[in-house]
Order: sequence, then structure tokens, then C-alpha cells
Amino acid sequence: MRPLTVTFQRFLASEQTSSLLLLLVTVLALVIANSALAEHYHHFWHTPWLGLSFEEWVNDGLMAIFFLLIGLELKRELYVGELSSLNNALLPTIAAIGGMVVPALIFWQFNHGTEYQAGVGIPMATDIAFALGVLSILGKRVPAPLKVFLVAFAVIDDLGAAIMIAVFYTASISWSHLLAALGVLALLFALNRWRVLSMIPYLLGGALMWWLTLKSGVHATLAGIALAFAIPFTGKPEDDRSPSHQLEHMLHRPVAFMILPMFAFANTGVHIAPQSIAAVFSQSNSLGIIAGLLIGKPVGITLAVLVALFTGVCKLHQPLRLSHIVGAGMLGGIGFTMSIFITNLAFSDMAEAINLSKMAILTGSLLSGLAGWLWLNIVLGQRRESLDTK
Repeated sequence: MRPLTVTFQRFLASEQTSSLLLLLVTVLALVIANSALAEHYHHFWHTPWLGLSFEEWVNDGLMAIFFLLIGLELKRELYVGELSSLNNALLPTIAAIGGMVVPALIFWQFNHGTEYQAGVGIPMATDIAFALGVLSILGKRVPAPLKVFLVAFAVIDDLGAAIMIAVFYTASISWSHLLAALGVLALLFALNRWRVLSMIPYLLGGALMWWLTLKSGVHATLAGIALAFAIPFTGKPEDDRSPSHQLEHMLHRPVAFMILPMFAFANTGVHIAPQSIAAVFSQSNSLGIIAGLLIGKPVGITLAVLVALFTGVCKLHQPLRLSHIVGAGMLGGIGFTMSIFITNLAFSDMAEAINLSKMAILTGSLLSGLAGWLWLNIVLGQRRESLDTK
């Protein structure tokens, strides 16, 4: 397997470190939301400013930058990364599809025909930062192909989640604003084709496209992904002159250490009462989320890979083994960022459902992370012992 690019290594390092900050911020939000400061915490995030609350500025505005980074990462992988060849792209793509479909089916089984069925997208996505954070605990025993596989299928199912948001979580559409946003996007693609390499027109056009998308009723964060594919990419892995490469490098640290922690702080401050804890393990919505993340993710990813291997569509590249895929599937059950994001869209007018869903996401993600760490710790330990005896 070819060595990891410098860009990919930087990405791994920033995501692993970010996971620790996300964990600390999440704990802080939970402590504040269950203390005497809870009222002040909620009042602050619902304070209006320039037509949106602070919480909406984070979820609709700053998260559009997160989606822009996701789009840039996906674009890089498609051009010069692990998804640039059909042979390498098939396995994580098939795994991602299995890892989205099975959790969604499990959730649907629990909740179809109920007021919670709109939450079907909640257990479908993977939080790359936390998943890589767990891998980092295992140290140098983790083979590079496992890291690449995990990142590849996580980025793909983030794209799947974005498609879900566009298709299923758009209530009403203002076609005039949407067509204007598409017009701006077409102009940006034209600038790309004319080889305009300055980032300024793309960023200004992206800001306008974000505002038009927000007004259209389609979730504004999708403008981030659309903008990513309009920004020129030279096709060279480490070309610092590529606007796409430059912007991705510029955004890594702000997204990892500012935007995602701010999102976590704004959205994980849930009130935990005894009756809420009981409801998490008895209500269909919460059970569907936990089962989807904890069981659906590893089962879906593993089954999809098994089918691909059995039919000869794909093959595992050494030293990647099926036991590694199972462990990656377990870590795929760490939903967190995107799961919480979809929760806010699915239950926008159901405060209690949002609260319980977030508790279920935290529970399912924690259990998935522990299960993945334990499994891979055993599997990688066995691998090391077998090498030592040779």
C-alpha cells in the first residue's frame, strides 16, 4: 500500500486531538445543563442576533464550514486519495452503504408509524474525530490501511447523511431563493472551468450561496458541500498552490478545535433526570438510536464487506483483515456530531424528543466506542503475539 500523504497524516493528527477536546466540552456542557447555571446556559444559546439565535448561527452557519471541510476531504480522496481508483473506493463505499442502511432499518423497525419515524437518519453517520480518537489510544499497533478504511467510509456516510438532509429534512422550499443559489453555484463552477485560482470570489460566492440556501428552506449547511466541489483542485496531492488544498489545510484546525467543540457545547447540554434515564432504555425512539448505532453499524458494515468479498467484487489489502473490519464497524457506531445534527432537524418542534435522542446518541456512541476499543485491543494484541512468535 502506498504511504500516507502528508495531508492525510495532518488530518489524522488534528482529528485525534480534537476528539479529546470534544469529550471535555461535552462533559462540561452536561455538567452546566444539570447545575444551577442551566437556565443561563439555555438562555444564552437562544439569544437572537441578526435574525438567528446563537444556537442557529452555530448549527446553520458554522456547521456549513464543517460541511465545506467534509466536501474538500471527499474531493481530495476522489482525486488523489484512497477513493481515486475504483478498486480502492469500492470496499469503503460498500461498507458505508451497509453501515447506513442497516441502522436505518433497525430504527425504522422500532419507530415506523410513530411520531419518531422522522429520526431514521440519526444512527446512520459516523463521527470521524471520536472514531480516530479511539484508534489513537491503541497506538502504533493500528495498521495504516485500517485508519484509511475508517476515514474513507466515515466521509462517505457523512455525504450520505448530507443527502438525507437535503431529501428528507427540507420542509418547504422557496424556489426563487433556491434557483438563485443554484445560479451562484453555476457561476462558481464557471470560474473553476476558466481556471480562476483566487479563493476570494469562491468564498464571497459561497457566503451568498449560503444565505440564499438558508432563505430557500433547504438546510444551509449543504451550501458548504456544494462550494467544496466548485473550488479548483489541481490534482496533485501536496500542491500548495491548489485553492482546494490551501482551504482544506486552513480549515482543519478551526473546524477541529473551534467549530466542532462549539457545536458540541451548544447541543449536548441535556438535562438528565431519573425518569429520562429510564425513558432512554424504554422508549422506542431511544432504543432505535442505541440499537442502530451499537448493533446496526457493525452488522451493516461487516455484512456488506462479507458480501463484497464473497462475490469477488472487492478484496482486503494486507495487513487488513476481516476482524479489523468488525472493529471499524463498531467504531462506526460513534455517531455524535452528525447524529445530533440530524436530531435537531428531525424533531425541531419536539424538545423532549430532542433531549432523549441526544441522551441515546451519547449512550450508543459511548458503548460503541468502548466495544470497538475492546475488540481491536484484543485483535491487534493477538496479531502482535503471532508476529512475535515467528
